Amino acid sequence: MADNRVVVYKGPGKVAVEDIDYPKLELPDDVVTGLGIKKAAPHAVVLRLVTTNICGSDQHMVRGRTTAPVGQTLGHEITGEVVEVGDDVLFVKPGDICSVPFNIACGRCRMCNEGKTGICLNVNPARAGAAYGYVDMGGWLGGQAEYVMVPFADFNLLRFPDRDAALAKILDLTMLSDIFPTGYHGAYTAGVTTGSTVYVAGAGPVGLAAAYSAQLLGASVVIVGDMNADRLAQAGSFGCETVDLSSGGDLADMIADIVGEPEVDAAVDAVGFEARGHGAGAAEAPATVLNDMMSVARAGAGLGIPGLYVTGDPGAVDDNAKVGQIGVRLGLGWAKSHTFATGQCPVKRYNRQLMNLILADRAHIAQAVNAVTISLDDAPRGYQEFDQGAAKKYVIDPHGMVPAA
Repeated sequence: MADNRVVVYKGPGKVAVEDIDYPKLELPDDVVTGLGIKKAAPHAVVLRLVTTNICGSDQHMVRGRTTAPVGQTLGHEITGEVVEVGDDVLFVKPGDICSVPFNIACGRCRMCNEGKTGICLNVNPARAGAAYGYVDMGGWLGGQAEYVMVPFADFNLLRFPDRDAALAKILDLTMLSDIFPTGYHGAYTAGVTTGSTVYVAGAGPVGLAAAYSAQLLGASVVIVGDMNADRLAQAGSFGCETVDLSSGGDLADMIADIVGEPEVDAAVDAVGFEARGHGAGAAEAPATVLNDMMSVARAGAGLGIPGLYVTGDPGAVDDNAKVGQIGVRLGLGWAKSHTFATGQCPVKRYNRQLMNLILADRAHIAQAVNAVTISLDDAPRGYQEFDQGAAKKYVIDPHGMVPAA
């Protein structure tokens, strides 16, 4: 009899909850074979999941827009209670509730020592960087489950200092595993500061987190662009200005109507490679957001790009896009001396400080992204509704540990 359950990709548009074995304190075979390291992981822990969230990055796989195989386990946004520790784990103990960065990092390589935990060299033989439950990311089991193994636990885990306080704010704290640091990273690397005017492309959960983070960083005006009226309304609920890109209007003109000039100080791409052109029913055009940002960002501006771009997209609009080669107007960005920040957010760079804001009641990220709780068995429904554009962040509660509102 299986002792664990996990959400699994079953083909385009389909996920299911399946039985799997209880986790062992062992590294994945891909990592062991590919990197020639030991399988035994005395540095690891097993967590009982308190919360685990559905992410837009998961949706790319579930739509069939990556090379993820059928049977890929899902879930990289993990918050859990420690229930088992390896012999070499020194600083966390059973009963601790912890946030898990979606980046898996060894804490020992050059990249980790430089704080670049999104591109650790010792957790994925295919490329630098790894994540739980994601294609080409090292073969690590997904965390949309009842239990999950976390390696290099002393380095990776962010322990919440008080259990009761953590559970009381768990819907905010669950966002520390990915979207709050990722949104903050997008705004921070774009150079958002006191008084900045900011354009955020995309009003999904990461875009909302980026917009909220821009406000925390002191932006004077945050403008969010999308084609989904419900998601735009969610952005407006916490003070953002919004532009409806389904209207087909010129983005620079819409920005000028808000801030008095057709440009902003900083811009964030929270859409990624499945971007569409402007106007109702516009076709997919993967370079749209990047070109928009270069058009409306002032000379010398920063562009934060937490939106996902991939090297393998079987559903892309053309052969170039299938390998991540898209029609970006780099000459425009060069002429305007823009800076670009791309890649996985190094979650550990931000998660402790953002945790402190939450625990001090200074950040209410769950409200900003409209977090809603569902059971593990309801995960297929959550994926379906999210894919249809629901203005919600789905938080899976596998063990009924989230307090009633």
